[in-house]
Amino acid sequence: MKAIALNEYGGPDDLTLTELPDPKVGPDAVLVRVKAAGVNPVDWKVGAGYLDPVLDAHFPLVPGWDVAGVVESTGPDAKEFAPGDEVIGYVRKDWAQNGTYAELVAAPVRTLARKPAALSWQQAAGLPLAGLTAYQSLRRLGVGEGDTVLVHAAAGGVGSLAVQIAAAWGARVIGTASERNHDFLRELGAEPVAYGEGLADRVRGLAPGGVDAAFDFVGGESIEVSRQVLKDSSRVLSVVDAEVMAKGGHYLFVRPDPADLAALADLADAGKLTVGVDRAVPLAEAAEAWRLSQSGRTRGKVVIDVS
Repeated sequence: MKAIALNEYGGPDDLTLTELPDPKVGPDAVLVRVKAAGVNPVDWKVGAGYLDPVLDAHFPLVPGWDVAGVVESTGPDAKEFAPGDEVIGYVRKDWAQNGTYAELVAAPVRTLARKPAALSWQQAAGLPLAGLTAYQSLRRLGVGEGDTVLVHAAAGGVGSLAVQIAAAWGARVIGTASERNHDFLRELGAEPVAYGEGLADRVRGLAPGGVDAAFDFVGGESIEVSRQVLKDSSRVLSVVDAEVMAKGGHYLFVRPDPADLAALADLADAGKLTVGVDRAVPLAEAAEAWRLSQSGRTRGKVVIDVS
């Protein structure tokens, strides 16, 4: 199969299009013919070795945890799926090696759900990791009907999905973003506020009584600003900075969960959730996808079109 691989830790310039053996399929896994692969910041962080203290890597390393594709074959105890099924997955394993930037990926059934019919292959590939991060974050803080929530980096991959999920659950959403993305946030159902000095005052102007929950999807000053505008300073969650726990808040590292993935697919098919694709690039141009992700200026998702 064709795949993008690293032969040692490195950056975009070290990614190579290569031929590798087809992956082995375990008893509780399926072989997926990849249509598209989502790109996430964790991909290039793993590739650079930033997660080496907590995640073993084996080379050649094929990056990528997000996939949308078609089941080609199944292991003997993978009864949940059959050849021809269209699936999405957050295919994170306990080590880094056989990722989704490839024509084929072996995916444990615990990482998969059926692809939402309402989304294209590219959109579907951008949903799993970012969607699960948003979904599990909102659920961790118990967001629901009538809450006012603050979402930092609301135009990004995770933030744009969090806005839509919170709105679908009946919450009012205030989202931070650069001014060029404010109309985009309004379309998603958020009330936009600009980044920068005076952010807390701008949020208070929209929610004088404070917000019920706040979500840090970008880092920087987001946690401190959130604590200034929260009714309860403990209801702040970060997926970027684990130090939030020392301040009484919550840290989340997204987990594969087929039930959560299925819930996201249901929201998409109900017309309550879509995935904005900022850019799709061919497999051979994965380096450009990493550079776009590293820029931090994308609106929605970057994906790799494998088909």
